[in-house]
Formats: sequence, C-alpha cells, structure tokens
Amino acid sequence: YIQTDASINKGNSGGPLFNLDGEVIGINTAILSPSGGSVGIGFATPANTVQPVIEQLQKFGETRRGWLGVRIQNVDDGIAENLGLGATRGALVAGVDDKGPSKTAGLKAGDVIVKFDGKPIKESRDLPKLVAATPVGKEVELVIVRGGKEQTKTIKLGRLEDGEKLASRDGPKGELLEKTSAQKALGLELANLSDELRNRYQIKENVKSGVIITGVDPRSDAAEKRLQPGEILLEINQEPVADPADAVKKVKALKDGGKKSALLIVANGQGDTHFVALALD
Repeated sequence: YIQTDASINKGNSGGPLFNLDGEVIGINTAILSPSGGSVGIGFATPANTVQPVIEQLQKFGETRRGWLGVRIQNVDDGIAENLGLGATRGALVAGVDDKGPSKTAGLKAGDVIVKFDGKPIKESRDLPKLVAATPVGKEVELVIVRGGKEQTKTIKLGRLEDGEKLASRDGPKGELLEKTSAQKALGLELANLSDELRNRYQIKENVKSGVIITGVDPRSDAAEKRLQPGEILLEINQEPVADPADAVKKVKALKDGGKKSALLIVANGQGDTHFVALALD
C-alpha cells in the first residue's frame, strides 16, 4: 500500500489518490482509525497494481484473473528441511482443486512451486500476484520441487472467477487411547475416527482417513503451531497414518533416524489440508 496523510474518510474507498501534478497514483483503500473518522493516516493501492484490473474492466466489463486451482501456504525452516528444499523458498501446495488446472497438470499436495512462468517464487504471497496478473488460457511453465528434485510442469491457466463459482457449489464407537509416545513426541493425543468423535467435532463424511487429534499439550511445539483438537492427522513425512499406533511407529522411526522434525499433513473438519513441521523431542 501507499501510506498517505491526505484526508481519507469513510466512503472514499475506490476513489483516486492524486499527486501534486494531478496524476492518479493510487486507489483509496483504507484508513487507520480508532474512532471511525480520519486521523490523518490513509492507505491506497498503487496505480500500477490496479492498472491490469482497469484494463480488464474496459475490455470485458468484468475481471478475468488467472487461476491455478491450488491452496498454498508458506514454507518454514522445518518444512524446507523435510522436503529437501535446502532453504525456505517457494509456495507449498497444501491442496489441489479436483476441477482446477493444477489437477490436470499433475500437481499434488506436498509439491513446492519455486518458479512461475520464468519468475522465481521466494515466498507464497508472490504466487497469487503473478497468477492473477497472467492472462486466462495462457500456458505457463511451473518449476516444482517434489521428493527433493525439481520438475517442470506445463499448465493452462483457468479463470479465478470460474473457480470461485465451483467452490460456492460445493462403524462402532471408537475408544480414546491412553497417552503414548506419539503424545510425548509430538504433544498430541490421538484416537481413531469414530461416529462419536465425528459428531463431537463436526467432521464431514468426506474425511475418511487419518486419526483425530483429541488433545494438545499446551507446552508443546504442536500448541505453538496452533494445532487443535478436532483436526485430523493424515500423514507423517508424506506417509499415510492408519491409526494412532501407526503414528507412534512413524515418529519413533524418525527419531531413530536422527530427524529433528516431522512433517505432518493435517485436515480440518471440512477436509481442507495444511502442512505443519513439528520438532521431535
């Protein structure tokens, strides 16, 4: 944003911000105001950022932004180590839309996009900006890291607005296990999915695998990373978790192998996934 001391009040959003030469340099967006009125600090979106949107509105009467059909997240040090990146870079694919362009191109959860159309992706927020500014229907090359090795994928961009429309349409009771070394290692209490726990945590039927987190040690790295009861542990280091005992086994194998962290894939009750790297005690 451009920070300005020009007087901006409620109702000014969307209006132009001029310089002293009468040139439009931004679009008024927000104010910093404890009271609701102007206190002399305002923010505007730079004109260079909104120019492509203006051109689309002039040409089509609507916005037409590029779309990959992936959910992404940042890469931290733990994730970078577990995925063999060597450094914190790129955008980690946390999920792939079944009807999106990335699914057709063969992208998978766990891939890290490090280059888009020849431009490096240093952090996850770089990717949406580049994709949105790319014409719908253009074929671009993605460089991804999968299994520690770089691969190149060609993908034909879809339209973001179409993806938003798609998104808008859219046994016996188990017993809680006693605390195990998985809880001690990861700060998590785990249980098999059951009808009782599904109802308690409002977990949708499309979540069919993994183990449910029923407790989080408040002193653990898991608590620091904001894991919560009711989330589902799907994978540890990109291997599916069949049951709590399997989680214990996988954690022990990582510790015995000298690993400092474990890479988890965790889903919420809706089935949306994200990656978390937890330190091994």
